[in-house]
Amino acid sequence: MAGHCGVMAARPWARLGMGCHSHWLQGCRLSLGLPGARLAHTGAVGRLQREYDAVVIGAGHNGLVAAAYLQRAGVRTAVLEKRHVLGGAAVTEEIVPGFKFSRASYLLSLLRPQIYTELELQRHGLRVLPRDPYSFTPLLEDRSPPRSLLLGHNMAQTQQQIAQFSQKDAQAYPEYEAFMGGLVSALDPLLDAPPVDTAALGKGSLLQRLSALRALQPLLRAGTIPMDTGLCRSHTASAPSGLALGKQLPHYYEVLTAPISKILDQWFESEPLKATLATDAVIGAMASPHTPGSGYVLLHHVMGELEGQRGAWGYVAGGMGALSQAIAHAAAAQGAHIFAEKAVCHLLLGRDGRAQGVALQDGTEVRSKLVLSNASPQITFLELMPQEQLPKSFVQRIQQVDTRSPVTKINVAVDRLPSFLAAPNTHNGQPLPHHQCSIHLNCEGTHLLHQAFTEATHGHPSSRPMIELCIPSALDPGLAPPGCHVVSLFTQYTPSVLAGGQPWDEQARNAYADTVFDCIEAYAPGFKASVIGRDILTPPDLERIFGLPGGNIFHGGMSLDQLYFARPAPSYSGYRSPVPGLYLCGSGAHPGGGVMGAAGRNAAQVALEDFRRL
Repeated sequence: MAGHCGVMAARPWARLGMGCHSHWLQGCRLSLGLPGARLAHTGAVGRLQREYDAVVIGAGHNGLVAAAYLQRAGVRTAVLEKRHVLGGAAVTEEIVPGFKFSRASYLLSLLRPQIYTELELQRHGLRVLPRDPYSFTPLLEDRSPPRSLLLGHNMAQTQQQIAQFSQKDAQAYPEYEAFMGGLVSALDPLLDAPPVDTAALGKGSLLQRLSALRALQPLLRAGTIPMDTGLCRSHTASAPSGLALGKQLPHYYEVLTAPISKILDQWFESEPLKATLATDAVIGAMASPHTPGSGYVLLHHVMGELEGQRGAWGYVAGGMGALSQAIAHAAAAQGAHIFAEKAVCHLLLGRDGRAQGVALQDGTEVRSKLVLSNASPQITFLELMPQEQLPKSFVQRIQQVDTRSPVTKINVAVDRLPSFLAAPNTHNGQPLPHHQCSIHLNCEGTHLLHQAFTEATHGHPSSRPMIELCIPSALDPGLAPPGCHVVSLFTQYTPSVLAGGQPWDEQARNAYADTVFDCIEAYAPGFKASVIGRDILTPPDLERIFGLPGGNIFHGGMSLDQLYFARPAPSYSGYRSPVPGLYLCGSGAHPGGGVMGAAGRNAAQVALEDFRRL
């Protein structure tokens, strides 16, 4: 068998072993992400203290970022994580022996460059493997060989690929990229600061009002686009330096509010290109390309950069857990105390209603002046504290957050690389350029994405799901035994609740996974025979394991009614909550989901302002 890696038994379902004791991470060498892995300490084992300045609930990447910034400012901080591994959804886990998976999140781009620099993550072990080319869309066609679309950073080569389907689209593509880049540049300043507190602008002393005006700076900076970002054809020739957003506002407003299918139809005519681009507008969203507002989700996924390359995505060497490990190292190096297997049971409140710490499931109480929650808004406000301590209108808002998820993540161990009909493997079985890409299957046209969405809205897993297939071991061979590979399948659409209230039991999970594998087999014959083991995570599994409400990877939909001023609820978008001393620092806060770290950094800065006043 070509490329066989010597793993003897094929297992249709692999499970993690548990049983790691809690650990303290200050001054220790971390070994995160493996089942039952213990953290190897270089110094004496520390104990959880009964009092800190700040406690962070949850060691997801945002919680770790918040802890690093708090501790960096001299605030004694502890992080308490309920699982046996740190990182939340950014973890590496050995699900099949010898195969290390980024079990939930699987690509990096959105991490704010300030965090990378300020926390010295490279010094703490973070290494990112950029991908170029980055997108591969094979087609199912009655022609030999079938065509495919390969997109990368070399614009001339990308245009050649697009020209297979449309010369017009090939010519328009650079202009489209520049146009979207202009909007991304305009929105970028809004990511690194709390949303404007409009109430504060009209209350308090004159000095307090002037201080509140400072919060408008990011919004004002968003109104100026540097000339070199590029704009649409009708404005580029005469664009002055520092062009105001207002001149492009009608075009950009349309992108933010319209269905992405409408925007793409204005630019392009070839369906494979439009469907490939549309995947970024629906990733993680219970939305169709025809859903109004889907354009913002696309922008959210092209806001990042790697090594100065805007919109680039890469793999973290060692899996996504290595990113969390680097952030934890940075926090621990400053003196933060970070513990696994310390599940928070409820918040401790004083008689004045102020947060005073947390109680753990084992009965331990940890007192603090600040509490930052990296948990979802639903867990934070509806489970960890009595709802009567919160305004009724706020509770209602949190209950009404749209958390519907279309995502089922399937992690697969294989004994050889997939060989696609549109780009067959070489005889030596070595990875080809397209193997490092996000491989888009069932993306011949936007109508297929809409059809898959429609099935899920009626409670049925898609019969021809949208599949984003990634093979990180193509660039990071240490993730799998020699000759073998790890395959990440990010699939849509699967409803959180099945029709008729049927459970997502083992039979339903495997039936859906079989559908996905049948689809892959059509593009890459032999894929099913290469499978050694698989790990199927439906929306209820993502909620149970990672605390993602409804399985939603963003802690709540990224629709315009749940962003900026309204995230997680109107009047509480600035990380502070109705409970004094309690802050939200996870993806349920501004600016939303993705492995970005902005919510953790911003929340820490807000909490520090308040701490200095105590």
